[in-house]
Amino acid sequence: MLLHIVARGRIGRSPEAELVDRYLKRIVWPTRVSELPDRGGREPDRPAQGRRILLDEKGEVLGSTAFAERIGRWRDDGVREARFLIGAADGFSDAERGEADMLLSFGRATWPHLLARAMLAEQLFRTTSILANHPYHREG
Repeated sequence: MLLHIVARGRIGRSPEAELVDRYLKRIVWPTRVSELPDRGGREPDRPAQGRRILLDEKGEVLGSTAFAERIGRWRDDGVREARFLIGAADGFSDAERGEADMLLSFGRATWPHLLARAMLAEQLFRTTSILANHPYHREG
């Protein structure tokens, strides 16, 4: 299953970009990052067997194991792509939220886009580690 991050805004060359790259390079699953301008631009076409996950303050707050279990179920059900969208500064509209397969939140605090991208990359690495029974994730 492809893990695809679609983010509004450019990360450029920054410490956050290095952190995102560090985690994405550790993931053995296929990954992709697409950047869109802050306004306009079109999301890449979604494959028929894909899921759209919006990072949104109104989303579910899941622990790492529960998140991994959800991704694992999708993978086992034949989902070809899990697409994670990080919106612009004003977030997503109600219509966009309604079209999503899942709303995901990293807590009730508001996070800068660059940190949200880094946290997502780490959680995706953690997810694939949990699903592979790798010792990276330690719970409890």
